[in-house]
Amino acid sequence: MLLLLLAIAGVVSANAEATHNEELRKVRAVQSAEIARYHAMNPREFEQAIAFLCERDGCTATRVVGGAGDLGADVLATAPDGRRIVIQCKRYGPTTKVGSPDLQRFGGTCDSVHHAQVAAIVTTSVFTKPAAQYAASNGIQLFDEAALAAWATSTGPAPWML
Repeated sequence: MLLLLLAIAGVVSANAEATHNEELRKVRAVQSAEIARYHAMNPREFEQAIAFLCERDGCTATRVVGGAGDLGADVLATAPDGRRIVIQCKRYGPTTKVGSPDLQRFGGTCDSVHHAQVAAIVTTSVFTKPAAQYAASNGIQLFDEAALAAWATSTGPAPWML
């Protein structure tokens, strides 16, 4: 009897794992398609798409302010809890990484110019190790392509939720 119960438990466990793996594969396929959609956008469209995600997730006073003279801000918003958010958008190809100089320029204006309580950089690419170190020591949230895909598909948090 014990062997039969163990065998049934093993089958149930294998089925649950197979179901979980299939669901994970589907989520990853949707996320991959979402990132491809962002890669197809021009920089202004990408900024507008990030502003849309902010609004979708409850932000108010959301504005796209990117362009010449933006002082590092592409999207400004107010989080649902009232904190001021500043986001810089980097729509880069898969082989171009966001580096430390990008973060240093952005980091220099987050507080002093934009009075941000949440500062984030969102990219369709990834960050260099020095960029990640700078962000960690300066309180900047980094959203690489995986985090962006999760946010966009509502399977991960928004930048102000971290």
